[in-house]
Amino acid sequence: MAVDNRVCTLMKLSVVIPCYNEARTITQIVDAVRKAPVADLEIIVVDDFSTDGTREILAAQIEPLVAKVLYHERNRGKGAALRTGIAACTGDVVVVQDADLEYDPQEYPTLMDPIVKDRADVVFGSRFMGGAPHRVVYFWHMVGNKFLTLLSNMFTNLNLTDMETCYKMFRREVIQSIKIEEDRFGFEPEITAKVAKGGYRIYEVGISYYGRTYAEGKKINYKDGFRAIYAIIRYNLFR
Repeated sequence: MAVDNRVCTLMKLSVVIPCYNEARTITQIVDAVRKAPVADLEIIVVDDFSTDGTREILAAQIEPLVAKVLYHERNRGKGAALRTGIAACTGDVVVVQDADLEYDPQEYPTLMDPIVKDRADVVFGSRFMGGAPHRVVYFWHMVGNKFLTLLSNMFTNLNLTDMETCYKMFRREVIQSIKIEEDRFGFEPEITAKVAKGGYRIYEVGISYYGRTYAEGKKINYKDGFRAIYAIIRYNLFR
């Protein structure tokens, strides 16, 4: 899909970066986000009580470079960090950016395009559609992602290809109107269920994916998969 980068001069983008023990990559990801082709950019970093030196890097190096750095006083999980960061956003559009270099901020214009053109309220960046580069990593993670996406779709009646993607972009009034209840990785199926129930216009665009291994710091595990199943059922049937 051809995207006119000039659309990114029309709206202010808030980027929420939740991080936990990302000392090896936090400086790189903030630098990459700052170089994103978006004219009006607000960067909000939320540290979820890192213990590997990330907090010290944020305080000494990152705070002068971004709009806000917010610190949790105990480890609460990715969903909790996003809840904190999203509440502080002031942009027209909000996007989630993991701190682990798996997703490329140069693709923000692709995600923003349907929103700026008033076709979408929510945009998912899919790792499983389009011809963008995709690092070959774990087979069973792919199977798990596709199973969770299928299960979620059965409840929401959406036809997403990648429900578990990090790259979810929202109009700010949409995401700030939704109560986020999940503290960990259950955020993904929870927010999918709630935007589906809200009747918002949802688009999906293909993105690249530079996945990392557990040796490189990947944190999600099989327990999060079981929690995702619980979240799919809970937020589609009981919320």
